[in-house]
Amino acid sequence: MDGRTLIIQASVYAAAIICFGAAIGAALGNANMTGKGLESMARQPEMADKLFTNMLVAVGLVESMPILCYVIAVVLVFANPFI
Repeated sequence: MDGRTLIIQASVYAAAIICFGAAIGAALGNANMTGKGLESMARQPEMADKLFTNMLVAVGLVESMPILCYVIAVVLVFANPFI
């Protein structure tokens, strides 16, 4: 195998690891945040509307990170800067 093949192979593996890590991190972050949000809404029902809105904004911010990771993975696979 030549150097180009090894770079492409390593880039595909790196993209897979990036996507896996981003998906796991976002899933755990969203699960923890949603659980704590529901717990706080149960404790203070009068603040439920405000807490729910803040929780949705925070979930959207957590979901933006995996999207950026997926873009980096696509760049590594299709527009590889290392070749």
